[in-house]
Amino acid sequence: MHEENTAATNGCGKIRSSTQNEAALLALMEKTGYSMVQENGQRKFGGPPPGWEGPPPPRGCEVFVGKIPRDMYEDELVPIFERAGKIYEFRLMMEFSGENRGYAFVMYTAKEEAQLAIRILNNYEIRPGKFIGVCVSLDNCRLFIGAIPKEKTKQEILNEMKKVTEGVVDVIVYPSAIDKTKNRGFAFVEYESHRAAAIARRRLIPGTFQLWGHTIQVDWADPEKEVDEETMQRVKVLYVRNLMLSTTEDTIKAEFNKFKPGVVERVKKLRDYAFVHFFNREDAVAAMSVMNGRCIDGANIEVTLAKPINKESTWKQHFNDQISPCSESLLGFPSKEDGHQKSAWKPAVRLNGQHSPSPPEVERCMYPFLPGTKLTPISMYSLKSSHLSSAVMHLDYFCYKNNWVPPEYYLYSTTSQDGKILLVYKVLVPSIAHGSHSYFMPDKLCTTLEDAKELAAQLTLLHLGNCTLYSA
Repeated sequence: MHEENTAATNGCGKIRSSTQNEAALLALMEKTGYSMVQENGQRKFGGPPPGWEGPPPPRGCEVFVGKIPRDMYEDELVPIFERAGKIYEFRLMMEFSGENRGYAFVMYTAKEEAQLAIRILNNYEIRPGKFIGVCVSLDNCRLFIGAIPKEKTKQEILNEMKKVTEGVVDVIVYPSAIDKTKNRGFAFVEYESHRAAAIARRRLIPGTFQLWGHTIQVDWADPEKEVDEETMQRVKVLYVRNLMLSTTEDTIKAEFNKFKPGVVERVKKLRDYAFVHFFNREDAVAAMSVMNGRCIDGANIEVTLAKPINKESTWKQHFNDQISPCSESLLGFPSKEDGHQKSAWKPAVRLNGQHSPSPPEVERCMYPFLPGTKLTPISMYSLKSSHLSSAVMHLDYFCYKNNWVPPEYYLYSTTSQDGKILLVYKVLVPSIAHGSHSYFMPDKLCTTLEDAKELAAQLTLLHLGNCTLYSA
């Protein structure tokens, strides 16, 4: 690397040459005793640290760091992240030019240290006016496989995936809400490692690979949500899956009260799954053991403890992560081998005077349509959530991913005191219309059709988020 074509600024805004950068990194290595190696577009500091014995830290010890200034390096970053605990490995993603790529992964020696880093360093002002984002990072070992023939059984899908990919541990298949003898047209394939899943994903690229004569959809699945043990020890809500559409909340409550009358506080059912709230945790745990695998109205149910979801992040999860009621929805994660979680930090916007969370930032660029460019017909539903820029599209996408009937919009109007036509949409989600909310309508009127529909879709997504404050 030559001094004349590489320069960076330090925290005081002064230009640093490549020689000064190298000197600062060497000083850091000498001070800490850590090694540093650059390979495959990333620079690894430690991993393991000096004197480390035994296996690497378990899952949950790594955090993702985003929005790092491009001219900031380990000599400035490592001391900041050491405030939360001992670093096992610091991986800074690098450009060929010598700048960093704006994000890094920090693995600590204990989960508690990673959680502390998120608490004290998320939205930390790392330079004047520059705020970094820090969130949990998970190696993803699970793929979403879509467009599977609905008559295929779990065993048939498992056998086929083992034939075409290596390292398959299990497949997760959900029965159709309407016909329990069929699957929902998709499955989740669990692999023994992130590397095995990444290799399988590349092999199964849509358009180049078929299963049972069908072109399949393949992408990263949402990693299982990590909830700390202390929080889970307080949970007194059960998640019940694989219910019949016709099963009522009263029936579920009666069945769960059988083993001990009066222990169920309330039941919230959405389509073919439900959340059963208990007065006491001890009764919830006992009921889970007794009721798991039981038959209700002809369906064998699955019962687990529900995982609390942060209310403040619910909208962001729906808009950016496509969270399904079972937290099993399709996700894309950029990373080492495109499978690491990367979150976004976005400001809120105002829609017609109402303060509303913004949709994901979509890269709005145009590229020349060159002669000979090959075009492939695709469905909107094969895209990732990041390609969608409106709540209307997200709501439609959300319903599709959950195997729900598309939402229905009904337009109403009135006249304002100054003679303007004001509009509002009522949204019906047929798949949950039998629940406590049959439709959703904003309490604000709009002057344009587009704003009215967007506002109604936002309200509906927010409500669906509040209905799923617990996940599988």
